[in-house]
Amino acid sequence: MLARHVLTKSRAMAVARRSFFRSSYVMNEKKEEEIATPAEGEAAPEDPLAKLQAEVEELKTKNAELSDKVLRALADAENVRRISRQDVNNAREFSITKFAKSLLDVSDNLKRAHESISIEELAPEHSMTAIKSLHEGVVMTDKELQKVFGSYGINSVGAVGEKFDPNFHEAMFEYPEEGKEPGTIGQVLKIGYSIHSRCLRPAQVGIIKAPPAQ
Repeated sequence: MLARHVLTKSRAMAVARRSFFRSSYVMNEKKEEEIATPAEGEAAPEDPLAKLQAEVEELKTKNAELSDKVLRALADAENVRRISRQDVNNAREFSITKFAKSLLDVSDNLKRAHESISIEELAPEHSMTAIKSLHEGVVMTDKELQKVFGSYGINSVGAVGEKFDPNFHEAMFEYPEEGKEPGTIGQVLKIGYSIHSRCLRPAQVGIIKAPPAQ
């Protein structure tokens, strides 16, 4: 009787174990299906490889755009350099065009002065008239030249009686002379010129010095 009771109990425990394992297996399968199949309304997980490929394509597009911008910028910079070089060359070669054009009138006056006298007019009986005409032409030419210089800020420096200024005058010699103030210009060997208050060429002058002490 006891043996039958033990056998019956053992069978019942075996059936309970089989039921437990079967339930556990079914529950595990359901969990795996829930993990594998996304819930309704949820997005499927993104494929990492597809995501990387999309990022690579995006970077390629941005790189192409940047390369195009760099090439355009380089082309623009080269155009600016080319135009700048051309402007510098033009400024160097043609900067004095206006000044040179102004000197054409001076050249015309010199030519007129030269043509105003013929060889026949230099004969003794006509020489004074020819010299007078030549002198008038030279004076007119000098006035025209000084007018052109003045229009460009060029002025003569170094007149007799001026105070000696080493910035605009070059002393060639000194000599005493009564009645003149020492340190002033007594003789002008070559006229000097300034341009906008800057020395263009110093005047070569002789300077009055104090007479020796008696």
